[in-house]
Amino acid sequence: MRKRLSVLALVLVIMALLASACGNHNAKNNSQGTDQGKTSKPQSALEAVKASGKLRIGTEGTYAPYTYHDNNGKLTGFDVEIAQEVSKRLGVKPEFIETQWDGMFAGLDAKRFDTVFNEVAITDERKQKYDFSDSYITSKAVLIVRKDNNEIKSFADLKGKKSGQSLTSNLTAIAKDNGAEIVGVEGFNQAIDLLTSSRIDATVNDSLSYLDLKKQKPDAPIKVAAESADASQNGALFIKGSDDLVQAVNKALAEMKSDGTYLKISDKYFGADVSK
Repeated sequence: MRKRLSVLALVLVIMALLASACGNHNAKNNSQGTDQGKTSKPQSALEAVKASGKLRIGTEGTYAPYTYHDNNGKLTGFDVEIAQEVSKRLGVKPEFIETQWDGMFAGLDAKRFDTVFNEVAITDERKQKYDFSDSYITSKAVLIVRKDNNEIKSFADLKGKKSGQSLTSNLTAIAKDNGAEIVGVEGFNQAIDLLTSSRIDATVNDSLSYLDLKKQKPDAPIKVAAESADASQNGALFIKGSDDLVQAVNKALAEMKSDGTYLKISDKYFGADVSK
């Protein structure tokens, strides 16, 4: 009887050891499965830009003096040079993707580019959906009419008149609020062409663009009938949540202003510091 009990005890010990070994093996496999199931942390906006080695920049290419093509067909302009310098300070190459203004926000939403440098006004409505850099352009809205137009003297006089506007521009809201009939245009140049050919009555546009046009074409038959009281602050546009990329761009802009690079670019296009 004692011998039988000893054999039984031995069998029970062996079974216990085997069960323990299997348990440890399964635990190890479960642990490995958990580790394999873990996903790597997604890249931040700045990390993605650094990894690609380039900053993809949405811009019009038809909006002088901010972003346009010179006589040789080269993309240039105030925003273009600012974006090039920012990219340089981030340690990446700028890659410009030209897009009509009305498709700019959709292009950013679709992640066709990392940012937009195109004199984008910083508004509360836009800030709900997008991130902005610190302002690097200050401008005012002006009401531009033909030189011989003495009927439109204020924004209120736009009521019932045709105003050429980019449909998603914040300047369009000024024309709409004053009762204008909106005629969609692709940009500033087209608005001026329609205006000088009498196909529209006016355009609400950017004061700095107007000054640049008059500098380039002093005989252009247009004039400013009115100017808004409030200045617009403009910055680079980003997808919401691009915090570290926005911070890096802000740092680059601050350094550019501090070391004189910003003023050099501003003087080249406007003859003044347009950040104020």
